[in-house]
Amino acid sequence: GNDLAAFLFGHRITVHGNAQDGVGNTMDAGEVVVHGRAGDVLCFSMRGGEIYVRDGCGYRTALHMKEYEDKRPVLVIGGTSQDFLGEYMAGGIVLLLDLENKGHQANFIGTGMHGGVIYLRGSVEDCQLGSHVAHSPVDQSDRKVLDHYITKFLERLPEVASRREEIINSPFVRLTPRSKRPYSSLYTY
Repeated sequence: GNDLAAFLFGHRITVHGNAQDGVGNTMDAGEVVVHGRAGDVLCFSMRGGEIYVRDGCGYRTALHMKEYEDKRPVLVIGGTSQDFLGEYMAGGIVLLLDLENKGHQANFIGTGMHGGVIYLRGSVEDCQLGSHVAHSPVDQSDRKVLDHYITKFLERLPEVASRREEIINSPFVRLTPRSKRPYSSLYTY
């Protein structure tokens, strides 16, 4: 149901089918593998652990995802996302593979983002991004991160493992915040 793996601290959960809204809400450690699609607010306030979803996900994915102490949350999506991906994201790694080659249709990606990184396989238009998000091609250090998490994704979801070379050799875009305080002008200090 909703909020599967909320506050998860170190277990592995496998879903054979689709997952509902709120998977990984405030997750601290562990792993979730979804052999299907995930709903809205996936990884809300997630601060550690890893989530792998074979297909796409809903709105406001990785909302307020953040790193905590030595923990770095990771989300790998085989498909694409709806609007507001990475909204107010403060840390962690989000990776969208667009395995159906539909192209990224989401808008307002990274609105309010002030930490972490989002990797998109393929391309994205400037008009789809929040105003405080910078995009650039990936470099060699990014490629190491991508290779590591794509390998883990394919190990956990063997039904798509035959596409490894196609995925690894595809172009990726890196999205990062332009500022650590995108709305500082609204604060009194």
